[in-house]
Amino acid sequence: MALLVGRHVNKIDRKGRVSVPKSFRDALNADGFAGVFAYPSFKYAAIDACGEAFMKRLSGGVAGLDYFSDEQDDLALIILENADRLPFDTEGRIVLPGELMEHANLAEKAMFVGRGAQFRIWDPQDYERHRHQAFERARSRGATLKLPSEGEG
Repeated sequence: MALLVGRHVNKIDRKGRVSVPKSFRDALNADGFAGVFAYPSFKYAAIDACGEAFMKRLSGGVAGLDYFSDEQDDLALIILENADRLPFDTEGRIVLPGELMEHANLAEKAMFVGRGAQFRIWDPQDYERHRHQAFERARSRGATLKLPSEGEG
């Protein structure tokens, strides 16, 4: 699967339709389902979204937890029970459910932010505040990144 990277701002129409960036659509279309799976981020006022392959990985991660454990129940509820399957229309748009729009404070514009195998949808102003805070946190702790060897990832 192609990587989902970058930031893209698109308008939301009064019916909740928004165009998914073409580079994201192209990567997701190759994934089996012509659309996205979207669910509320439990860390932020944003929407987490991904293709079918990543959703299957999330489901497998939840299934790998101890059955009947509070952790499994909570993560199944947060991710799987709250996920919406949002197909692309003929113009590459998805319809954002009102509950997701409310969770992410979305009204007129949506910022699509690539995160590798998934992406997040933010209110553009909320994202800018979050981005600034993330840069400051990373700088203050001297964040570093160990890169995998060639061919590992």
